[in-house]
Amino acid sequence: MFPYETANPNVLVSSDRGACLGWELVGAERARFGRQGAHRKVRSVSRVTIEVSGGEQGAPVENASVYLKYVEERKLKKDKKVELNVKTNRDGTAHIPEAPTGRVLVQVVAEGWKTYGRWYDITETKQTIKVRLEKPPRWY
Repeated sequence: MFPYETANPNVLVSSDRGACLGWELVGAERARFGRQGAHRKVRSVSRVTIEVSGGEQGAPVENASVYLKYVEERKLKKDKKVELNVKTNRDGTAHIPEAPTGRVLVQVVAEGWKTYGRWYDITETKQTIKVRLEKPPRWY
């Protein structure tokens, strides 16, 4: 007889007991670890503050776009590339409240300044990254 699903999505019912046993075990594992399963790696988060300054005086750069890029690893699917985008305030600081710990790429783009990009290792729960922008070369 053809197997069919019951009202409980974790259980598959069939008249052939041997063929159904594997599905019941999968359902039990799904119930034990939750819907996502045990394959998800819990990544801890931290609060990252990025201070952007520029020029010889170190003046704060406001309204600069700050990109935080990282790779979310998966076991079954292809790794997912994630990008967070925030802007700096008048003081030249950008706050990222839920940044992942580990290796991240920080890129800063501001009008009238040279684009900045560098890889950082975020290890602490609260971390401050200081970025100093340079003026672009003059075109003739």
